[in-house]
Amino acid sequence: MNTATHYDVVIIGAGMAGLAAGIRLAHFGKKVCIFERHNATGGLNSFYSLGGRKYDVGLHAMTNFVRAGVKGTPLTKLLRQLRIERDEFALCEQKRSRVAFGPRGDVSLTFTNDFTVFESEVARQFPAQIDGFRRLVSLIRSYDDVSLGAIPESARAVIRRHLSDPLLEDMLFCPVMYYGSATEHDMEFGQFVIMFKALFLEGFARPLDGVRVILRVLLDKYRQSGGERRMKCGVQKIITRDGQARALVLDDGTEVTATHVISTIGAPETERLMSPQLLAPSAALTASLPHPAGALSYTETITVLDREPAALGWGDDTIIFFNDSEKFTYERSASAVDVRSGVICIPNNFDYGADRHLPEGLFRCTCLANYEQWVNLPEAEYRAAKARWYADIQRSAQRFLPTLPTPDALTHATVATDMFTPRTITKFTGRMGGAIYGSPQKIRDGRTSMDNLYLAGTDQGFLGIIGAMLSGISMANFHILQAGK
Repeated sequence: MNTATHYDVVIIGAGMAGLAAGIRLAHFGKKVCIFERHNATGGLNSFYSLGGRKYDVGLHAMTNFVRAGVKGTPLTKLLRQLRIERDEFALCEQKRSRVAFGPRGDVSLTFTNDFTVFESEVARQFPAQIDGFRRLVSLIRSYDDVSLGAIPESARAVIRRHLSDPLLEDMLFCPVMYYGSATEHDMEFGQFVIMFKALFLEGFARPLDGVRVILRVLLDKYRQSGGERRMKCGVQKIITRDGQARALVLDDGTEVTATHVISTIGAPETERLMSPQLLAPSAALTASLPHPAGALSYTETITVLDREPAALGWGDDTIIFFNDSEKFTYERSASAVDVRSGVICIPNNFDYGADRHLPEGLFRCTCLANYEQWVNLPEAEYRAAKARWYADIQRSAQRFLPTLPTPDALTHATVATDMFTPRTITKFTGRMGGAIYGSPQKIRDGRTSMDNLYLAGTDQGFLGIIGAMLSGISMANFHILQAGK
């Protein structure tokens, strides 16, 4: 075991933000160690093995994709800052995706990695709104979404200054909320801009082998740069004194010290480490944290097929954001799962090239869920609830896909299934309330009440896989490297 007790920088969490921050700091000679409680890297974007198969967690697609030669975008900045060659990520573009609203997706907006496709779809479905939509897009293109001092503003209010059709408004919000919003009903406009650019102005891609490719590249870069990593060794407590994080108590009881600490586990989760009375928090104590835990959590079903989804007639769409109701409702589900809206992902439907395909078919469905209704169920009831809601989610999602050749075609093609719930999220990530997108209160400059402890990742305010890595890089640059500390 590594016996070193002092580092220039300690990073809590080996997710995308932690790995990226570690690489950046190690490149400049900092003595860095990442501490991770679990046995796999990636955090909210990792993978697990079950029944001899590997399943991605989190990665439907890597957003912010741009083709080679496009400069000044998050992806190109990331590659340059981490000294990664573009081909190392082996990214393959989506075929097409859709936003589908109505009981069976009666109103649909198709989009690809070519923004003109989406613009033409808006013009086709909402001709009276297209001029306002173009003015909105012009504002989004010019908006400085990475400013650390941006003044928060309601995204709904900004959109309504440009668009008057509530259906188009909701169809724009549904994808960006499902892929990054910790706030119910509305978003801060800067967060909306980040996600709109990531999804529509840039686009979707993924490696053939999924998130493992991204993680292998990051781990290789981190090791080559001299960074240290301790797995299955989380941080139990942060000892503070005189306005600084003085030491970190690890799960095994040992202590380490560091000149700087970067936490990627979330704002309320980090604040809890500094407050011993909150290590096993009650709801009342948790609510008293300066940055409350998020209210939004999710379930996801994963269905493994013995054939390509195209054989079922599902070969065209990569990702579908759906909503069956007159009004899109993005809030904590009143029931265990809200099947009225969600996200369908078919990983087979990326353009992997001739004779390259996934070994099995995959069909994934994500819906909003209620953490409290899952977390304390006895095991037998928990398993029964998973079976019940798995079936309900499947039925809801299929309304937005082409009709199957026969009613039982999906059942006959299914060879394995799995489902994660809000309880799963907390168990494997430590996120309070199963809140994947963290606290609704983002801290753009990453500062905490301790002057040598900084936040990176979701609660710093950058979103998505690329955003998480850029968050780690920006916090390492801003607080440590540029400050000459």
